[in-house]
Formats: sequence, structure tokens, C-alpha cells
Amino acid sequence: MTGQIHKFRIFDKNIVLDVNSGSVFEIDDLVYDILDYYGKIDKDSIVKKLESRYSKVSILEALEEIEKLKAENLIFTEADFSFAINRINSNRHVKALCLNVAHDCNVRCKYCFAAKGDYHGRRELMTKEVGENAVDFLVEHSGNLKNLEIDFFGGEPLMALDTIKQVVSYAKNLEGKTGKKFHFTITTNALLLNDAVIEYLHQNMDNIVLSLDGRKDVNDNMRVRADGSGTYDAAVLNIKKMVELREKDNKDYYVRGTFTNKNLDFSEDVFHMADMGYKQISIEPVVGNEGDFLLRESDVPIINDQYEKIAQEYLQRRISGKNPFRFYHFNINIYHGPCAYKRLSACGAGREYLAVTPCGDIYPCHQFVGVEDFIMGNVFEKKLNERIVERFKNTHVFAKPKCSVCWARFFCSGGCNANNYQINKDMNTPDDTACQLQKKRIEVAIYLEIVASKGNM
Repeated sequence: MTGQIHKFRIFDKNIVLDVNSGSVFEIDDLVYDILDYYGKIDKDSIVKKLESRYSKVSILEALEEIEKLKAENLIFTEADFSFAINRINSNRHVKALCLNVAHDCNVRCKYCFAAKGDYHGRRELMTKEVGENAVDFLVEHSGNLKNLEIDFFGGEPLMALDTIKQVVSYAKNLEGKTGKKFHFTITTNALLLNDAVIEYLHQNMDNIVLSLDGRKDVNDNMRVRADGSGTYDAAVLNIKKMVELREKDNKDYYVRGTFTNKNLDFSEDVFHMADMGYKQISIEPVVGNEGDFLLRESDVPIINDQYEKIAQEYLQRRISGKNPFRFYHFNINIYHGPCAYKRLSACGAGREYLAVTPCGDIYPCHQFVGVEDFIMGNVFEKKLNERIVERFKNTHVFAKPKCSVCWARFFCSGGCNANNYQINKDMNTPDDTACQLQKKRIEVAIYLEIVASKGNM
């Protein structure tokens, strides 16, 4: 693939990213301006374009440095990703299952993609039998993979706590027999937590995601019980206990929220949660295609400003040591990033990652649940619909026309297939608004990595 760069300015820095190699450079104004013309016109023409602002000697020296970086394959690099595409096409192994143990919920979030928990179907909980068969299915389809993942999801998964406990126990008992190692994650609204449940989850979950939208008025506008009452007060009491325990033992967790057009000042929600002692925070843009709370194209500049505001506060708190936090969307490692295969295939939905409903039906991921065209099989049958498997092979970044030429393709991997399908009825056509927000988050994350590499945080 031919060389491509992306250059951008953020705060006090000019930055250029070499797309294929992932190399990142902080550059001066002269090089930044030269890159507008480099490769498009000849050297003499570049000098003429810029000599009113810079000396000819400086321009020629900068051009020489760019040529040197290019010769060292650090900028405008060419690359062949056919090996990664071939691996995607040949991979037959499932690595992770999202177990929708509860198609029911004790909360009625207004923006819920799962139709308030029932996924447009009947309210039901997964039985222990279905859970055990899901584990067997994962083992059978995991091939030579050793580390396997099981995510407990809903609805509210703690409504099916007995099934969760049985699945964990059953899977751990299989580890010695199969040579597999299971890793568990749960996403919960925290309302059903008590001391005993907190201790169980802390001991058995590799990661815990706790839902909260930030400030009380923001949270209680969207995250409500069936009677319309807010969930903030009860949630924060339980989240506090869980977070303190996870922090003490240095275990993974995230406090995760959703922002809508009702709280476009969502940076304040991030800071609110950081001030409460939550160090691992994620605030995600709302997704969907109906509702007066959805984001609009006109909201993008406001949201981008919020990301910059979060970054500035992030740096300030890291330096001062007062209530520091990590923001999920800024967790990009430009020096030791994922392999090419992962950069092309993203979450692996429909191939490496599948979702299982309470009755055992298998879908490409939890956000496809309820869309009948995407039922892939059932855990009792242990087989997958090959037509759908093949369909998902062709959702890597080079199968998506817009993504294949986008500078951000190896960071977002073509976006969320479920969101693309929901918005555009085509997994290979990304949502424009989501793309714009993703690109801004990536630019901010790259900036923060550069700052960190200089020891300034």
C-alpha cells in the first residue's frame, strides 16, 4: 500500500503520523508547511511557495531531512497487509463470548440499545444449562487458543447471579482438563451490588465495568428505574465500595457512562467522577437512530472541544497528583500498539467474538442480538452459520471503501460493525459523525503520548 501521512495541530504541537508504519513525529512550522506540498510538486516549486516565510537554506535543509526519513522507511512508508487479510480469512477460532445472561433489567435507560433490557423480545434469564453449553461451545471452537474471554452482559447481568457463578465455576473446572485459561468481565449498573456480591466479583472478575453517566442531574435524566426515579444515589454508594477494592488490589475496572446532546458539556461528568476517586473512566457517545437525545452533526465541534478540555485536565491532574484519572478513549500506545492483524480486524465480531442469548442463540455480538438475519446458531448445536461467518470476514478496514483510504484506519479498524449496520444498514459504511469523533480522540491520544514520552506527565 502506498505511503500516507496525516498531519495536525493540537495545543502547542505540530504532529505528523505515518499511517502505514505508525511512526509519529513532532515537527516545526516549516516542516508542517512543506508537507502540504511534498510529493505533489517538485523541490524548486516548494521553495517558491514558502520562501516568503522561510529562508531558502532552511527549506532545503528541511526537505533533506524529510528525504532522509523517507529513505529510512519512517515516513511515507509503503506496506503490504495481504498477510493480515489472509489471516483474517483463514482464522476459524473463537476467542471470546459475550453471555447475555439477562434479557431483563432493573433500570430503563432512555438511550438503551437493548430496548430497556429485553432486546425487543421477552424478558428472560439464562439458565445454568445454557451457560455451561456456551462454555463448551467456546472451548470446542477456540482451536489452539489458550486464553479465552467470557463477558457477562445484559440487561443487568446480576439478575442472573446464580448462572454467573455456575459459569465461572464450570469454566475454571475445565481449565486443567483443556489447558485453557478463562478471563471474566462483567458490566453492571451497580444497583444490585452488596458486600457479598462485591467480594465475589472482585475475586472472580478480571475486569468490572460500572455504569454511571456522571453528575447526578445528568445521570438521573437518562438512567432511571421503571417508576422514573433516578439511580445515581444508589449507584454511587456501591460503585465507591467496588472502586476502592479494585484500586487497593490493583485490579482492572472502568466507570463507564454515555453522553448525549443533553450533556454536551460531558467533560464536567468526567471531572465529577474523577473527583469522586474513580481513576478509570470512560464516557461514550450515544449510539442509535432514534430519540431526541442523539448527537447531531452540528454537535461535533462542541464535542471535539470537550475532548481537548478533558486532555488538558488530564495532564494538569497527572502533574499535580490531585485526583488523576485515565480516560478510556485516550489509551493509545503509539510505541507498542497492536499487531497488523488486530489493527485490521478490530474486535473480531462475528469471527473471534460472539454473543449468546439466554436461550442459547448465537449472534455476531451483543449489539446484533434480536436482528434475525444475524442468528449464527445455538450453543446446543455447536455449529455456526458459515454464510454469516463469511460475511464478517469481509468487514476488515480494506473491505470498507471509506476506511481503506482514511488516515485513522489502523486505530479505529473501521468502526463498530453493529453501529454501522444500525445507522446505514451496511457494516462497511461507517457513520460519519462517529468517524469525526473517533479521529479527534485519536489525535488527542497521540498528543498525550508525545507529552508522556518527554516525561512531562
